[in-house]
Amino acid sequence: MNAALLAQLRDHLGSLWRRPRLDLPLLGALLLLMGVGLGTLYSASDLDRGQMLAQTLRFVLGLGVMVVIARIPPSTLRNWTPWLYTGSVLLLLVVMVLGEGRGAHRWLDLKILRFQPSELLKLTMPMMIAWYLNLRPLPPGWSTLGIAGALIAIPVVLVAEQPDLGTALLIAASGAFGIFLSGVAWWRIGVVVAVVAAAIPLHWRYFMHDYQKNRVLTLLDPEADPLGNGWHIIQSQIAVGSGGVWGKGWHHGTQSRLEFLPEHTTDFIFSVFAEEWGLIGVLMLLALYLFIIARCLWIAANARDTYARLLAGAISMALFVYVMVNGGMVTGILPVVGVPLPLVSYGGTSAVSLLAGFGVLLSIHAHRRNPGAG
Repeated sequence: MNAALLAQLRDHLGSLWRRPRLDLPLLGALLLLMGVGLGTLYSASDLDRGQMLAQTLRFVLGLGVMVVIARIPPSTLRNWTPWLYTGSVLLLLVVMVLGEGRGAHRWLDLKILRFQPSELLKLTMPMMIAWYLNLRPLPPGWSTLGIAGALIAIPVVLVAEQPDLGTALLIAASGAFGIFLSGVAWWRIGVVVAVVAAAIPLHWRYFMHDYQKNRVLTLLDPEADPLGNGWHIIQSQIAVGSGGVWGKGWHHGTQSRLEFLPEHTTDFIFSVFAEEWGLIGVLMLLALYLFIIARCLWIAANARDTYARLLAGAISMALFVYVMVNGGMVTGILPVVGVPLPLVSYGGTSAVSLLAGFGVLLSIHAHRRNPGAG
């Protein structure tokens, strides 16, 4: 009897060890990226151990959340999706009343925890779109697209009112990718793009704040106000260009250490990395990001059902946009919109929410269509 109980206990512990079936290539790449992020942050913060320790603890928390979510079957996540989406939107409404921040209402301070609810929508938005489309015939028609568009518009408008246009656009993109992957006809996509393009002048005139307009105008001619609105872009371009091919070496960059480069531990940490490691380092970092994105798309391609496929694909493509927007921002190709570099920039809510998204991908991988693949 004791032997039988011991055998059952051993089998149970063995199953716990095996579940979830973590995707080791993806997990290894994420750990490497976080290591690069911590090393870059330590240098950018001028060897501030407190800041690096705080970010390390956030990564540990995020990894814990990732492993917990990876153990939850996608079917359970699908059932929770409407509640998670509704809760995220309600938190945005709370932010409108109780939020705080520098010139904006973006953060909720719960005394023991301070976080940015809009970051949650980067995950719950594609989850909601995947949940909704999973219940409808695909490819979607106009009625389905209209309701999906409303689901995207509600949180996007609330986040834009904080104001946080950059995060609002990223949330919209994460939902739009879910729709795109559902097989929507190209002519419908063309109609939607045309309508959005026609609405841009109205948005510029009636809805954009002056500082947001200045960021766009500064992108076109940063030298027009080199000591004001153009300062961020100019100093960032100097940092990126001065790195050359091989870079100046770790903690030998001058733009951040001499305080010329603003927000050098958050939005513009890519500039610090480029100055220290040069073109070769940047190419290697981008290759690491591309490997992570490609692995995520592989998980999406092998997903078991429509919900998992749309969700994994949307998360993967959204990550690509985050990297490209931050890279375009620091090199002066895109306006400064305050988008962090994933798992490299200093920040708690963004890191934890991003790792939670990877937890969803690991869950989808563990319950994929062909468990013997990969």
